[in-house]
Amino acid sequence: MAGKTTKKAEKGPGILLKGYLFLYNFAQVLGWSYIFYLILEYYFVPTSHENLWESVKFALIIFQNAAVLEIIHAALRFVPSNVMITTFQVLSRVMAVCGVLIPFEESQKSIGLLLLLFAWTITEIIRYSYYAVNIVGNVPYFIIWCRYTFFIVLYPIGVTGELISLYYAQESVAHSKLWTVEMPNYLNVTFSYRYFLLFTMFLYLPLFPQMYLHMFSQRRKIIGGEPSKKAKTK
Repeated sequence: MAGKTTKKAEKGPGILLKGYLFLYNFAQVLGWSYIFYLILEYYFVPTSHENLWESVKFALIIFQNAAVLEIIHAALRFVPSNVMITTFQVLSRVMAVCGVLIPFEESQKSIGLLLLLFAWTITEIIRYSYYAVNIVGNVPYFIIWCRYTFFIVLYPIGVTGELISLYYAQESVAHSKLWTVEMPNYLNVTFSYRYFLLFTMFLYLPLFPQMYLHMFSQRRKIIGGEPSKKAKTK
């Protein structure tokens, strides 16, 4: 009896956790699909919005910042993701939205916004669909193929958009001194938000190639490796 009770106790939280993760990922699929719809609506349907940022800002802020939960998921071992990699990926996006796009009109009006939105929305719709379906059953090969193929084009487009947005933001900070602390002051400290943005841009040089090559490695394992195994078996 005790053994049966223990098994039931273990099964309950597992089901609840799976249900929560499914709802989270499904909500993100809907959210990013809605953002993609807003982009199409802005360009193909007459709207009252002055620019693309005005069309997508509320949905983008909500669903991108909601991704902070993924850091918690990784830290609590709800998912097998690497905590450090997840933290960098999520916070870099949150930084792009909250630290660049929200405060700087120049970034909002730049081509960088369209590029990063195009890459982010398609990437996230595929990624969250993959996670959601994986929780409830086997993922169709089509979704797997999209997840490990579309990044080849989407990652460079997204990074280009982020860098363009960062460039316009740092130019704006050079004139406005926003979030910049100069001496003399009570605490006797100095902080340049412009140099912080430039440093962030510099970090893309070593970090992006590593992440990009990592995805190619994953693609070979998941897509490229399977046929070779079958060939050996035959």
